[in-house]
Amino acid sequence: MKIWLDGGLQDTESARVSVFDHGLTVGDGIFETVKAVQGRPFALTRHLDRLTRSARGLGLPDPDLDEVRRACAAVLEANPMPYGRLRITYTGGHGPLGSDRGEHGPTLVVALGEATRRPDSTAVITVPWTRNERGALTGLKTTSYAENVVALARAHQHGASEALFANTVGQLCEGTGSNVFVVLDGEIHTPPVASGCLAGITRALVVEWNGAKETDLPLDVLERADEVFLTSSLRDIQAVHRVDGRELPGTPGPVTAKAVRAFDERSAADLDP
Repeated sequence: MKIWLDGGLQDTESARVSVFDHGLTVGDGIFETVKAVQGRPFALTRHLDRLTRSARGLGLPDPDLDEVRRACAAVLEANPMPYGRLRITYTGGHGPLGSDRGEHGPTLVVALGEATRRPDSTAVITVPWTRNERGALTGLKTTSYAENVVALARAHQHGASEALFANTVGQLCEGTGSNVFVVLDGEIHTPPVASGCLAGITRALVVEWNGAKETDLPLDVLERADEVFLTSSLRDIQAVHRVDGRELPGTPGPVTAKAVRAFDERSAADLDP
């Protein structure tokens, strides 16, 4: 396997990042996960736009998007596979053992791993921890993912593939690595970005292509929603058949199934929407 590091391709076995990299020592970094099908990335322009927004929000220099594109193309060409997870990681680089940044400049890593297509439906749980809709990192896709690791481990313990958070005022927010949608009386709703959720790439496409409404929703909407589904770069749209102890019969429901068809058709027609 080959990855991109320090401006070129390197073997994964020999590639090295400093143990003093700020991404490792204090989680000072951002990333993007891009779906790659037959060596072609999906929605790369949108992902790179968000990478830049996250860098600015964290106070990192703007990434060189031309280099990032070259890196993605090189890694995809060097590692042919039918379905992959293309991961772009951009950190504060070599720095001191503290929150101050060093002067060495950022680190860029682009890697590719094999992935499997998600099942048609899944189970989720809610967790007692909250997202802070007013935090310094709110809305940024940073490498500070420890909260998600803990929540996802709990989901797996309960036979689920995702954990859903409320925000500090009790509104439905997001999953550890996904956005959440609910269907109420035939209409699709999803929490607004102001809820503290990440502005997901797939989320934005589903809103645009299906007329979904951005709505403040209480967490307990999950107890009465007609349908629930998740979106993310690798899930695309995935129906939810169980929320905590509540089974949703007939999953995927008709509204979710229609959204899946629309997403499949439009994403196949345009790889960089």
